[in-house]
Amino acid sequence: MCDYSLHNVRWRPAKLGDRLTTRHFHSGTTGFAAPEDANMAVCLLPGTELSFGTKVSCQPPWFSVVNTRTVDYTAAIFRQVNKDKPRTHHDALEFPDGEIVLLARLLEGQQATVLQLPAQAKTATEMEVEERLAFVG
Repeated sequence: MCDYSLHNVRWRPAKLGDRLTTRHFHSGTTGFAAPEDANMAVCLLPGTELSFGTKVSCQPPWFSVVNTRTVDYTAAIFRQVNKDKPRTHHDALEFPDGEIVLLARLLEGQQATVLQLPAQAKTATEMEVEERLAFVG
């Protein structure tokens, strides 16, 4: 999935083994850029597992241009949060300690590799159940 602010950016779905780079797109948000084209966003499905080359750097929860902070992990799972709130960022990373950081807060230029894609539902019934669970969660 790609955040609402990336809807006007060319995009493609993530592939296993992709080496992505965090990029601040002209739409005003940060996302993952494709290795073959820095202007193409790569959209992840919730549950996609990522490995970063270094500890992840991000802006703190309060808006500050000067301060940055580092999350003490190099692995994360892509999630979507606050899905009931329109026109806000939903794309986020969950780290092993349970901390969730919005993708829009990541600093530009960080490298991540797609380690695992989430399992996909096989039948219409399974997809319906997943949609209901996602809406409840």
